[in-house]
Amino acid sequence: MWVMPLHWTLSHPQRLVIAIAKGEVRAQEVEKYLAEIFAQGGGPYRKMFDVSQTQTAFDEAMLKGFAETVRKHAAAGPIGPLAIVATSDESFGQARVFAEAATVDRPIKIFREQHEARRWLNAFAEEEQRVGEKVDAVRAKRS
Repeated sequence: MWVMPLHWTLSHPQRLVIAIAKGEVRAQEVEKYLAEIFAQGGGPYRKMFDVSQTQTAFDEAMLKGFAETVRKHAAAGPIGPLAIVATSDESFGQARVFAEAATVDRPIKIFREQHEARRWLNAFAEEEQRVGEKVDAVRAKRS
């Protein structure tokens, strides 16, 4: 059975993107992921990118290239928070190179466990909901 090395799900209702990398992932697959997420309007959404199941080792130039792609998209609009799940020391180091190069105005954090990443991302959703409820309350008072 063939397994896609990079699989992602974009949920507009939850404003959430979850990507899982498994096995060997090619640079073109990461570029395709980035292009499709932004084309589908997922730029401002919360994102989890889990690289804990991949053996792929991208060199520093490639990681910085991915970061440049993100910076280009950020010039067109807001970028949501990113949680990277990296369990091995090698993948954690690669995630750090990417995070340091992807200098856009958004929270980014690297985690060793997926549930910690999800909890961190959920805090942003809860804050968005609180802000939305306050805006709705203000509008209701003005009506």
